[in-house]
Amino acid sequence: MIGDSRARCWWPDGLRGADPLMVAYHDEEWGVPVSDDRALFERLALEGFQAGLSWATILRKRETFRLAFADFAPEIVAAFREADRERLLADAGIVRNRAKIDATIGNAALVLKLAAEYDSFAAYLAARLPRRTPTLKQGSGWQDVPVTTPESDGLSADLRERGFRFVGSTIVYSFMQSVGLVDDHLPGCFRYRG
Repeated sequence: MIGDSRARCWWPDGLRGADPLMVAYHDEEWGVPVSDDRALFERLALEGFQAGLSWATILRKRETFRLAFADFAPEIVAAFREADRERLLADAGIVRNRAKIDATIGNAALVLKLAAEYDSFAAYLAARLPRRTPTLKQGSGWQDVPVTTPESDGLSADLRERGFRFVGSTIVYSFMQSVGLVDDHLPGCFRYRG
């Protein structure tokens, strides 16, 4: 909560001071393990939409994204047709990028395919990344937080081989941070668990 004295990672503070949405996301969601397939799909889709933009922009549009994409229910999004694509392209409340919209719709079908193969998308991720990676060591700073790792490289390659789009290693690593597959809270942050 803004105004409290807790130390945080560097990124919830924008150029103009603490951003309430970024602070809430940092404090309540970022790095918290997620096992619900719908929530995992939402985070993967939002990370793809964020490419080339700020995360604050995506957070400000998040509720509209949820409305536009049927709360990111993969079975509904996978059934979107051309009329849905046109509706999404006309929605100023989201990022209106045809390639990202098409990728999200296609990725929804692939999430369902993985869920059928592994019993859930979460189980697929657990099979690919069986243990949470270690936290940053004491003395680490923001410059020590990687943007990719061998694990994100491998997961990205596997997803792309299966047909997923907007899942480059940097996007996948951000997704891994978001859903608690890695813990990159900095030493000194109240969320650090080193």
